[in-house]
Amino acid sequence: MMKITVIAVGKLKEKFLRDGCDEYLKRLGAFSKVNIVEIGEERCSDNPSNAEIEAVKDKEGKRIASKISKGSFVVPMCIEGEQMSREAFSKKIESITLGGFREITFIIGGSFGLSDEVKSLGNLRLSFGKLTLPHQLMRVIL
Repeated sequence: MMKITVIAVGKLKEKFLRDGCDEYLKRLGAFSKVNIVEIGEERCSDNPSNAEIEAVKDKEGKRIASKISKGSFVVPMCIEGEQMSREAFSKKIESITLGGFREITFIIGGSFGLSDEVKSLGNLRLSFGKLTLPHQLMRVIL
């Protein structure tokens, strides 16, 4: 059985988001073991500079990188990633499994996205479209 890990920055605060994730985790349980790893979100000023934003992404990125299992197929979710249809995504998951990987790790960044370090760890950068979505909602969609 394929193991799927989702490393996400921040906790789901709203009940409707938690309920949505719980429902889909229950459905996926018949096909794979899904593990959610939440990484603490870095705080910054209300109007952060570019340097402050990069520092936040770097700190979050180091914590994310420390949670990635060795030998896992790593998929950072980022806007510049590859876009694919549902069918192509399903075939990609199948080919990853047939390629000898027993775990897939999806990574969802925080409010400012992912650090370049985390993106560089990916075997596949994935995007669900050019529309930037709140990172908490992205967990439900994934």
